[in-house]
Amino acid sequence: MFIQTEPTPNPEVLKFLPGKAVLGEGTRDFRSVEEAAASPLAADLFELDGVTRVFFGPDFITVGKTPDEDWAFLKAPILAAIMDHFTAGRPLFADADDSEAGGHDEGVYEGETAQIVAEIKDLLDTRIRPAVAQDGGDILFNRFDVATGVVWLNMRGACSGCPSSSATLKAGVENMLKHYVPEVTAVEQAL
Repeated sequence: MFIQTEPTPNPEVLKFLPGKAVLGEGTRDFRSVEEAAASPLAADLFELDGVTRVFFGPDFITVGKTPDEDWAFLKAPILAAIMDHFTAGRPLFADADDSEAGGHDEGVYEGETAQIVAEIKDLLDTRIRPAVAQDGGDILFNRFDVATGVVWLNMRGACSGCPSSSATLKAGVENMLKHYVPEVTAVEQAL
């Protein structure tokens, strides 16, 4: 098994490509040891000193580290944990119920607002999320405030905590959404 690595725009996150499907569809974000207990692979990665976050994408894994750790020392144990997991044929999740891939928030919207939200989600899915996945992250719809026109989005994976995430939101995502969906006035990051 050959696992490729790629840098991401976030210097504290590295993207690992095992050459096979990880989730297949969707994403899953683990921000703590407690959350990682649902996945043997995520739990193994959190056992390594300096690992702060694990994110599963369709065909990649991103791992976040503390700023004081050096990738030169952390990369090899991460590669070993990923290789051991896949070569042993272990399941990605301890329970089948835990494999639910994260997606857009499914808040209830009606009438014209439901159509606006559908357009926003469609743009995210077709134009924005594929580009962001190349950098090891994901952007998911959180909510739309009809009164102000503000769209709230969740940044996940390499995007979460990335120094350039606010520029990505404002210069890229906000401009595209405002162009195609005139009811959108601004984009903010949901925390």
